[in-house]
Amino acid sequence: MKQEVIQLARKDKVFRLSNRSLISLTNSKSSIAEQFRTVRTSIQFSSVDTDLRSVVVTSPNPGEGKSTITANLAVVFAQQGKRVLLIDSDLRKPTVHYTFHIENHIGLTNILTRQATLEKAVKTTRQENLWVLTSGPIPPNPSELLGSKAMNALLEKAKNEYDFVILDSPPVLAVTDAQILSNLTDGTVLVISSGNTKTDSAKKTKELLESAKAKILGVVLNNKKEQDNSYYYYGGK
Repeated sequence: MKQEVIQLARKDKVFRLSNRSLISLTNSKSSIAEQFRTVRTSIQFSSVDTDLRSVVVTSPNPGEGKSTITANLAVVFAQQGKRVLLIDSDLRKPTVHYTFHIENHIGLTNILTRQATLEKAVKTTRQENLWVLTSGPIPPNPSELLGSKAMNALLEKAKNEYDFVILDSPPVLAVTDAQILSNLTDGTVLVISSGNTKTDSAKKTKELLESAKAKILGVVLNNKKEQDNSYYYYGGK
């Protein structure tokens, strides 16, 4: 399957998204926001024969921009008019509540332990059509919760109530959580950081996801410096 590779960059300089930057919301006319819309289009056309309703975003290692990219993708899907739910399924180092400046007392873990309902736990955001389900309290058993029947039931319910569900997950090489989630969702987007992600790490991540029967939709190449006049988007194998 041909996988699309998206570069997030600016001409002649490295563009690094600042921590928890919502540039798609705060500067929707910027070139970087346009690249997120390109990623959105690639995701939508990556699976023409199936109804793509849920996607998990992950990376090989921490610090490669996964969570910031996930949040911006959720924004641009909502800007398209879709009802979007962003779920922070990183139950070890959650960040979505920081990104959107919302409280995290009740969230995903409360639903999975039957202490709350989806309707009570979701929160609105500044972006129209975008709702967020934060992680909730950090549990002692993240992998078990994410692989539970309750998680599968939650995703099915979310897909019935929202047009698109996007999950921020932990890095693949750190823990097994992303592999579990990739098997529960319709597709997986992999984020790698140019100059930081080692080739062996990227290959190992791909192997682990494929062993979990993940459908890898493509790759977002973050922190890539443009050195010629080519457009930011290109295809690859």
